[in-house]
Parts: sequence; structure tokens; C-alpha cells
Amino acid sequence: MNPILKYFPEITQEQKIRFEGLHPLYREWNAKINVISRKDIDQLYCHHVLHSLSIAKINAFLPGARILDVGTGGGFPGIPLAILFPETEFFLSDSIGKKLKVVEAICQSLELKNVKTYYGRAETIPDVFDFVVSRAVTSFPEFVRWVRNKFLRENRHALPNGILYLKGGDLSEELKDFSSSVKQFSIHSIFPEPFFETKKVIYLPIQS
Repeated sequence: MNPILKYFPEITQEQKIRFEGLHPLYREWNAKINVISRKDIDQLYCHHVLHSLSIAKINAFLPGARILDVGTGGGFPGIPLAILFPETEFFLSDSIGKKLKVVEAICQSLELKNVKTYYGRAETIPDVFDFVVSRAVTSFPEFVRWVRNKFLRENRHALPNGILYLKGGDLSEELKDFSSSVKQFSIHSIFPEPFFETKKVIYLPIQS
């Protein structure tokens, strides 16, 4: 929990309890259905929770906003963001049903009322959203093709509606076709832990 309290000291007691509950829940579920690398489970708060919450440092989601997490896997970045923004609606999608089973069980245990799940490919999701978030599920151009038509027309945040994508390494080739509008935010400049040295939040506004 230390990294969360360090960078988000303003969280409420209820949020703190929910964040504290993540580790035992993921340890229990990961023994049944592998959603986190076994070697990573002890680094849950830095490698998964804090990584997810880097999006919140780029854009704070408003009450009533609708956020889609594509390829959520075990619930990242969606579950940590849903804890941090309890009045925002989060829709966590994945094409692997057993992973969503873990997501649903953890949300139920934490009594997270602002999370719903979608089973299936991103292209088949019928709704529209303020933002689409994800963590390195495919190449960025492919991801844009998946979600291009998933955005509300009305902008309610400081950032216009669009994609907030977590990915690391040299992204120059993946982003070359979006150079006029894409922005890269270094997570290491927000959270200086060594783990985040090459990791970024990629933001691309998309007009419906």
C-alpha cells in the first residue's frame, strides 16, 4: 500500500480499505486463475495498481463519466481507477471469460458498484464512452481501429474524449501515423520508481 498512500494521500478511508483488500484477493484468485505473473504478485501495488493509477495523474475522471477498459485481464487499469473514482462508471471488457470471472468476484468482494463487465471483442461493444483505457493489449494502430467508434461526442473533461493507453519502450514506429495529435506522458516523471523508467501513458483524442 505504501506507493498508493505516497502518491495519493488524499484517498478516503473507504478507498484505503478497498486498495488494501486488493492484495489478498488477487493472491487468492491468482492461485485458481492466473491473471498476474506469479513473480509479480508481491509487486502488485507498484507494477499493477500504481501503474493503472498513472492515468489518473493525466486525467481525473468526472462523476458520471463513462470509461471503457479494453482487454482488462485481471482488472487493470479498470479496478484501481474505479476505486479512485467511485462516481465514475467503468466498463471492463475482455474476450476471455475466466478473467472476467476474477474481475467480477473482486468487485463483488470490494462492493464496487461502479463497475460492469463486457464479455467479447472490443469491436462488438455497442456503447459509447468518454474515454477508452487499456494496458498494452496490442499495437497502438490496431487498438485505435478496435475502438475508433466508441466515443461520445460531448467533451466534459479538460482533455477531449479519446484513448489513454499504457505502454512502454520505443513507440516511435507505432505512433508515427498519429504524430500530429498523439501525446506521450512519461510515467517515470510522475512516479520515479525504476519500474516506470520506460513506461508511458499515450493519449490520443478521437472525434466521433
